[in-house]
Amino acid sequence: MALLQEFLVLCKFRVVVLMLLSALVGMLLASDHINPFLIVNATLGIGCICAAGGVCNQLFDVGIDRKMLRTQNRPLLSQNIDAATAWIFVVALIFTGITILTLHVNVLTAILSVAGMVGYAWIYTCYLKYFTPQNIVIGGFNGALPPLLGWTAVTGQVSAEALALVLIIYTWTPPHFWALAISKKEEYAKADIPMLPVTHGVHFTCQQIILYTLLMVIATIIPILMWVSGVIYAIGVSYLNARFILMVYRLWQEPNSANAMRTFTYSISYLMYLFLLLLIDHFILIHI
Repeated sequence: MALLQEFLVLCKFRVVVLMLLSALVGMLLASDHINPFLIVNATLGIGCICAAGGVCNQLFDVGIDRKMLRTQNRPLLSQNIDAATAWIFVVALIFTGITILTLHVNVLTAILSVAGMVGYAWIYTCYLKYFTPQNIVIGGFNGALPPLLGWTAVTGQVSAEALALVLIIYTWTPPHFWALAISKKEEYAKADIPMLPVTHGVHFTCQQIILYTLLMVIATIIPILMWVSGVIYAIGVSYLNARFILMVYRLWQEPNSANAMRTFTYSISYLMYLFLLLLIDHFILIHI
C-alpha cells in the first residue's frame, strides 16, 4: 500500500485527477448522449498519458526538487522508487494510454494527448522553466488541453466550443501558478528557477496576475456568447469571477505569502465550480 502511494505521488495523481475532471467536462459538453464505454476508455487513456507526463516531470526535475522544501520528499529523492523503475513506469503508461485511445477512442485524441505530454514534460520542464519568467504563459497551453482532449474523444474533431474551454484554463493558469510562486519565491530563487516574482519582483507579478485574471473573466463569457451555457452558468460564474478579482486585488494591496496562498487555493476551487456550473447548465438546457 505504501509503494502504491509512492507511485501515485510520482505521477502527480492529484494533478492528473484535476486534468481528468476537465477532460470529462469536455466529453459531457460535446454531446447530449453519454456513451459510458467511450468515457471510461477516454478517461483511462488520457489519464495514463497525463500520469506519464507527471513522472517525466519528476525525473527531469530531480535537481531542483532537491533544493525546494515542498518537493524534497518526492519518491525519487527519498529513493523509495529508483530512476530505472520510474522510466519503465513512463513507458508502460505511454504504451497503455496510446493503445487504449487508438483502439477504443480515436487517433486524434491519442496524438493530442501525446503532444500535450511532450510539451509539458520536455519543452516546459526541460527548457521553458529554466530560461524565461514567461514559462507559465508559453507552456500553459499544454496544461489547458484536457477539455479539448475530452471533446475530441467524443466528436473526433476540434471545435470552437472546445477551444473556448481551453482558453479559460489557459488564462487561469498564470494567476494560479504565479500566486503559488509569490508564496514560494525564496524556494524558487534558491533553485535558480526564473519565476516571475524572482526576476521581476512581487509587485510586477501582482500586476500581471490582475491582467490575466481580467483576461480569464473575458474568456469565461465566451461560452455564454457561443450558447454553450445559459443563465445558471452566467450567474454562477459572475460570482466566482467577482470573488477571484477581489482576492487578486487584496493580493496586490498586501502581497504577502498568506494572501498568495489564499489566492492559489481559491483558484483551484474556482475552476472546479466553473466546470460544475457548465455541466449543470448544459444538462438543464438539453432537457428544456
